Amino acid sequence: MENESMPVSAQITAADLARYEQELAAYPGAEPLARAVQNTGVVEASKNFAAKQHLDHVFSVEVKTGKVTNQKQSGRCWLFATLNTLRHQLVQELNLKDFEFSQNYNAFYDRLEKANAFYERIIATADRPLNDRLVQWNLSWNDSDGGQWSNAVALIEKYGLVPKSAMEETFTSSNTAGLNTTLQWKLRRDAMFLRRMIAAGQTPAAVAEQKQAFLSEVYRMLVFAFGKPVEKFDFEYRDKDNNYHIVRNLTPQEFYAKYIKVDFNDYVCLTDAPDHELGKVYSLPSQDYIAGGRTNQFVIVDTAALKQATIAQLQAGETAWFGCDVGADSDRKAGILDPDFFKQDELFGVDLSFSKQDRLASGQGEVSHAMTMTGVDLVEDQPTKWKVENSWGDKPGQAGYFIMTDKWFDNYMYEVIINKKYLTSAQKELLHQEPIPLAPWDSLK
Repeated sequence: MENESMPVSAQITAADLARYEQELAAYPGAEPLARAVQNTGVVEASKNFAAKQHLDHVFSVEVKTGKVTNQKQSGRCWLFATLNTLRHQLVQELNLKDFEFSQNYNAFYDRLEKANAFYERIIATADRPLNDRLVQWNLSWNDSDGGQWSNAVALIEKYGLVPKSAMEETFTSSNTAGLNTTLQWKLRRDAMFLRRMIAAGQTPAAVAEQKQAFLSEVYRMLVFAFGKPVEKFDFEYRDKDNNYHIVRNLTPQEFYAKYIKVDFNDYVCLTDAPDHELGKVYSLPSQDYIAGGRTNQFVIVDTAALKQATIAQLQAGETAWFGCDVGADSDRKAGILDPDFFKQDELFGVDLSFSKQDRLASGQGEVSHAMTMTGVDLVEDQPTKWKVENSWGDKPGQAGYFIMTDKWFDNYMYEVIINKKYLTSAQKELLHQEPIPLAPWDSLK
């Protein structure tokens, strides 16, 4: 059957195929290049090893940190990166050799809060048709393990923190795919049930009671998967001088209040997203899933301002949470983030140049991963490369630390959490704006 949706003139013809074949035959080195790609893959065949000569692990500005963490097969990078910035400060405060918070503890409540927000959004939009864009977005958002810095902060402020020893990882907390699939199945099934209850004229009280019953089931699932969150624990440790310390019967909220000296109100998310208006502040209500908690806000600056603030924070001895597009121009095994290390455009003889603005606007660019900035190499006060603490364990890179070139920063860095004291006067003035709310499907999601 002919494709009636496409005019004949737009179809690929035999003459077109012959032309493509002729142009391929005339392309210099086509056959050996094809063999290289077919045998080793696009990424390996495009690597430019000459670029590695500039990627040594030496940095003029470097915050002292310890062993890296490992999120394993989970999407909790945003939580790991937040807890990494906090543990660096706690290590210095208590004179510890190393320390790690329990990511599992906060991840448990993250999934419970997401389920609660999901049910509330389904109830709030029950009068809309099922194919409504917002309803479909709610159903697709569901309850995965991704998140943002402000979500981590909201969880910490509400539920506190515990050392990793108080609530260790489980197989499922480190390998979340199976739970994600099961939870999404359950929540979407529950969504249809709640919509039918409302359509049938059930009272708000009855709907609310059913929602609580569903949440109780989610809680049970999370306990089976992650373990029951600890309510009290003893904080026991030896410092670098081998002195013994113990504080007994702490709650997670007490531990947070006693040991974390960071005021999260001092921090803002500086964002280099040129598909948004420069000098504006935006919010993302769709990601504010912890009721009454901290909201997502983005202060739009240019790349130079993002670098300047990040350097100032590192020079002051403080690491920085950042969000980036880690899948672009990266070698996971080698721990290299560098556009010049990959030459797919030269390999295929095509133009792959794509502005940051257009990548975000088209969906090609995304904030796909969060890590921690721990150092920068300055040459004549200009950055050449950056030291990155990842949360993929100690096998990639150099004991888990990555190298990011300054060119990669230009292309794929989007957000950095910065203390307000490192902002310029003009940037501080932006904070007085009323944030402009973004749609759930915005590029900063």
